Amino acid sequence: MKKVYKLALVLHFATLTSFAQENPAFKNPNLPIEQRVNDLVSRMTVEEKISQLMDSAPAIERLGIPEYNWWNESLHGVARAGFATVFPQSISIASSWDKQLVLDVANAISDEARAKHHEYLRRGQHGIYQGLTFWSPNVNIFRDPRWGRGHETYGEDPYLTGQLGLNYVKGLQGTDPKYLKVVATAKHYAVHSGPEPSRHEFNANVSDIDLYETYLPAFRTLVKDGSVYSVMGAYNRFRGESCSASPFLFNILRNDWGFQGYIVSDCGAVTDIWKYHKITKDAASASALAVKEGLDLECGSSYQSLKEALDRKLLSEADIDLTIKRLFTARFKLGMFDPDEIVPYAQIPFSVNNNAANDWLARIASQKSIVLLKNQNNALPLSKNLKTIAVIGPNADDVQSLWGNYSGVPSNPVTVLRGIQNKIEPNAKVLYAKGTDLAKGVPEMNVIPSVYFQNENGKQGLTGEYFDNSKWQGNPLFTRNDDNIDFHWDINTPDPRMKMGNYSVKWSGYLRVPKSGVYEISDWAKPFMTVEIETGKLTGGKNNHHPRIRPQKIELEAGRKYKIEVKYQNFYGDAIAQLLWAEPQENVLKEAVETANKADVVVLVLGLNERLEGEEMKVEADGFDGGDRTSLNLPANQEELMKALVATGKPVVLVLINGSALSINWANDNVPAILTAGYPGQQGGNAIADVLFGDYNPAGRLPVTYYKSVDQLPAFENYDMKGRTYRYFEKKPLYPFGFGLSYTKFKYSNLQLPSTPTTNKDLKVSVDVTNIGDCDGEEVVELYIKDEKASTPRPIIQLEGFERINLKKGETKTVDFILTPRQLSLINKKKQRVVEPGWFTISVGGKQPDGSADVQTGRVNITGKPLTLDK
Repeated sequence: MKKVYKLALVLHFATLTSFAQENPAFKNPNLPIEQRVNDLVSRMTVEEKISQLMDSAPAIERLGIPEYNWWNESLHGVARAGFATVFPQSISIASSWDKQLVLDVANAISDEARAKHHEYLRRGQHGIYQGLTFWSPNVNIFRDPRWGRGHETYGEDPYLTGQLGLNYVKGLQGTDPKYLKVVATAKHYAVHSGPEPSRHEFNANVSDIDLYETYLPAFRTLVKDGSVYSVMGAYNRFRGESCSASPFLFNILRNDWGFQGYIVSDCGAVTDIWKYHKITKDAASASALAVKEGLDLECGSSYQSLKEALDRKLLSEADIDLTIKRLFTARFKLGMFDPDEIVPYAQIPFSVNNNAANDWLARIASQKSIVLLKNQNNALPLSKNLKTIAVIGPNADDVQSLWGNYSGVPSNPVTVLRGIQNKIEPNAKVLYAKGTDLAKGVPEMNVIPSVYFQNENGKQGLTGEYFDNSKWQGNPLFTRNDDNIDFHWDINTPDPRMKMGNYSVKWSGYLRVPKSGVYEISDWAKPFMTVEIETGKLTGGKNNHHPRIRPQKIELEAGRKYKIEVKYQNFYGDAIAQLLWAEPQENVLKEAVETANKADVVVLVLGLNERLEGEEMKVEADGFDGGDRTSLNLPANQEELMKALVATGKPVVLVLINGSALSINWANDNVPAILTAGYPGQQGGNAIADVLFGDYNPAGRLPVTYYKSVDQLPAFENYDMKGRTYRYFEKKPLYPFGFGLSYTKFKYSNLQLPSTPTTNKDLKVSVDVTNIGDCDGEEVVELYIKDEKASTPRPIIQLEGFERINLKKGETKTVDFILTPRQLSLINKKKQRVVEPGWFTISVGGKQPDGSADVQTGRVNITGKPLTLDK
């Protein structure tokens, strides 16, 4: 009996072991996530663990872990993943000062993100820009308008940035108690805002006051109030420590703020630790330092050296276990190891992507983001009965100027020219002239028309050879004659027999040109395209250049045929292949003036776009350097165009498309009506036309200060806040932060403040707002405080409340604000955050307090003992 019993136990144990292997705990959705993660990690080898710590994580087939790429983007719409709704760029939607709008937009973005992800999975795709972990939002402070990436942010104010970023995170991550819709990432932590050319080696060093009162508050808000599940470290150092391996910064995140998610490096930042910052000697020691300090995920490949670091005893496997568990906790929270039927966000259909409702939301977002800067003698709105309208300028009909960087691809973008054409009476004329390039040496690129191509048989077009591999190997799957190269395959392929991520195309034939001169040839390809033109005289540039940024200059003669070969490779979705050029231009300024003279009114569309300001770019134009700006002026050629058109005597309306502040001093003095639409997204043209013709009453406010010139600013490399942003700027700007006009007027009255406020209680403020103008409209109600008796230097004023409201003509609404003790606090000389008793001035109006009657102002004396808070 004992032998039988013993045998039964052995068999039972073997059965349980087999069952546990076939049904491991990590696959059981009913178990707590922590238990599932611990079980999964316990089954992994150290080599498998290391492989999962980089953005491109391979499959572990023996455990049933699928391949996953952590890199995805959604700054203002799902980016780099095929057609998607493109909303206004971050700095543009910040001009709306509308928290609910940002929440609605983020929710639409995360709907599309989920829909795309699951469609990719259905197609067997696990690559870059296909996952659920998004590296947005950017909540760095736009401290200086010269920073080229400033248009990715929500502006120069910590409170505005924090509130808009908070709602963006909520919209992305969703409200389900168990599952995250997607993961949002607060970036770039911390004290990061240019210059771009030195970001890999720069060391920022600021006071505790600037750190805790300017650079960190938005991150804190997203962590503590938004439970953002990921934070991205910056490239630069802070106080000598790499922001990707900083015990000081990471301690604030994890211990002071209670951050529960994972930290990811910016791409290549771990390499920067040893190669440029010189903090360690090699990749292994840099990787070990980063892991031990708490960097969970590397965008890059330095973490491949972690096995060497283990062998050198620079860290332990327990260190790796801690970080791998954080990463897999995120994947479990996203439902990646659970059946789709029990993950609510997995049910979102692919049809939600780029749908009509989101297109309409994009138009609303653009409308709300437009800021009216000047409207002399009620020059706007324009009459729809105008007979002839001239739309002129390099941004008037350029779709790329609509969106800014980190953008998706809209399927039906509406430029300003098209928006105005959509708006006016059918019998009216809309004339168009470009007038000038975006900047000297930065021309507008257009698809090369089919008529200029010829294949080997003498027919119009190019011979296209389509291969079912990514390297043009073997015989093509099929060959056809294509009119030209202008393809948006979205997340599909040119033929059902081809597989996404594994095909290539080669076009060949001849190119003829309409006139002799220097042409600029460029591709706009995703992922990659090369162009070779035989016997052309090269004058600069490269063949394998950045899409639409650095075109290849080539001298071509009319009447000659040039052999051309274009090769395209696809490695992931978002398939675009376009061959573009800029033709030699003559007399474009003269044509613009002639066009203006034929019109009743001129809509002049100037400004910038992502070809001039952006991330670590090579731009060969005066006033721009490495993606940053050295001047705040419009490019000189645009100024020349503007002055020539104003000189015609025709009424001119200036529309600015721009991501950063412009010193438009001459325009402010000489142009009767000016508005800025930022980078307004796919519906920008319609929204601008809505405002121009009075179908929408603008209410946007500037999220940044418009300075008169760079001469008003401290050195760009100086991160101290003194002398920059409205909070510390003591000179007179061109347009102040929070400024924006309307077609109606508002009156403020009945400001109510508490009579006996104390340091340890919330402070309630209310005010009545009345629309006393001639039409309905929205108003942004702004609340500012000024600490009159502070023990340390304080901002001149600081925003601590805002609400966007809608008021019909003659209507009055009461707007309430609650100021918490934290909003009245400061960093004192002991480096503590405290609420000090003393006098505070509180102002409420539609702009910063300036002594005018349309801003209500009062003072309160806060009593009680100093209250110490966490930083």
